[in-house]
Amino acid sequence: MTPILYSFRRCPYAMRARLGIASAGIKVELREVVLRDKPQAFLDTSPSGTVPCLQAGKDVIDESLDVMIWALGKSDPEGLLDMPESGFALISENDGPFKQALDRTKYGTRYPACDPEEQRRTAMGFLNALDTQLAKSAWLFGDRPTLADLAILPFVRQFAFIDKPRFDAEAGPDLQRWLEAFLVSDRFTAVMTRYAQWHETDTPTFFGAV
Repeated sequence: MTPILYSFRRCPYAMRARLGIASAGIKVELREVVLRDKPQAFLDTSPSGTVPCLQAGKDVIDESLDVMIWALGKSDPEGLLDMPESGFALISENDGPFKQALDRTKYGTRYPACDPEEQRRTAMGFLNALDTQLAKSAWLFGDRPTLADLAILPFVRQFAFIDKPRFDAEAGPDLQRWLEAFLVSDRFTAVMTRYAQWHETDTPTFFGAV
């Protein structure tokens, strides 16, 4: 059976899952979830009720990085998994301290005990470190993208568009070059196609190797 991916277009976690699947060239049935109106089939499948969620036969993968690794473990034509162990450390920092600071910057009213400006400075500390690393090469670990690039870029994009003019004024040149190359790429365009909300009666929509 064709694997099923429950997704939400703008979610950076779902975005990176789609990036991994697209790079692998694996065909999945894509079901676009509206987060305020989650379908029962999705809730019955996802242990956490969050996107992305991949159902491949009897297996359910409920973490975005695991979806990427699952897809690339089957087919990795770009060699995205060929990266130093430090790439996983960067992803971990992105998913932990950086994402926490991002949320507290973007959704400041949800965290009244936190100072959004302090959180922004924390986030920029991580981004400045990426900028320093990107000064050495086009991508984080050389002249081609790796898993780390595709796992982190959706979150950098989300942070940048909190206040794009301010980001453009504060972010380092190599970080901006890296992000812009992603935003104008065919890769990004392909994974950001708009899909209608999925209903159980819909004709299946396929993504990846279509």
